[in-house]
This record gives sequence, structure tokens and C-alpha cells, in this order.
Amino acid sequence: MKHTYAVVFERGPNNYSAYCPDVLGCVAAVDGWDEIRTMIREALEFHIEMMLEDGEKVPEPTMSVEDAMRYHCDLGEEPGYEEWLDPDEPPSTEVTVAMVEVQINIPAETDAAEAVGVGD
Repeated sequence: MKHTYAVVFERGPNNYSAYCPDVLGCVAAVDGWDEIRTMIREALEFHIEMMLEDGEKVPEPTMSVEDAMRYHCDLGEEPGYEEWLDPDEPPSTEVTVAMVEVQINIPAETDAAEAVGVGD
């Protein structure tokens, strides 16, 4: 089964990072652009497979690129968000949002319809 999720990619001063707003807690950070695209795809696949092993459902991809960018930009306004950049210096990051397709391997003993929440 394949799902396509919106992923937020950030270029920092010394690395690249990525996260998927639809799959909370799934992040990746590495040194290079080519690596981050591979690592976030692998992180999503692994994260979702672990969710299935724990009896959780596969998160449905609900966000478009525009939704994910709004989500990312709104983080700074949410209670509990800690601004870690020096407010006197302009941020040195660039943000890109893209759709990433991931292959999800549902174990044979798992009911595929139940795993993805069909009929809920």
C-alpha cells in the first residue's frame, strides 16, 4: 500500500531536517539534501510500521502542501512553542514543503482495512 504525505523540509545553517504534520513524532535530520529526502521516506515507513505493530492505525494523509505550510508557519503562535533562534538575527533557514510517497508494508496478520481505518 502506498500513501502520499505532505512533508516540511527545512535547511538550517548546518543541516537539513524534515517532518510530516500528518504523522506526529516522525522527523529526520541529516547533513545533505539528497540524504534528507531518503531519510524522511525511510523514517515515515519505519514509524508507521511501528505504529501498526503497536496496534495503531495508519495515519491518513490529510494535508496538502498549502495546509502543511500553514501548519508550519502557525507553530510559532501556538502556546508552548519555544523560539530558539536569536530574535535579533534573521533566521538562516529556508522552508520547502513537498509531497512524499511512502510504501507502507502492512504485516500479513493485520487486517488491511482495519489498519488504515476503513469504515470508521
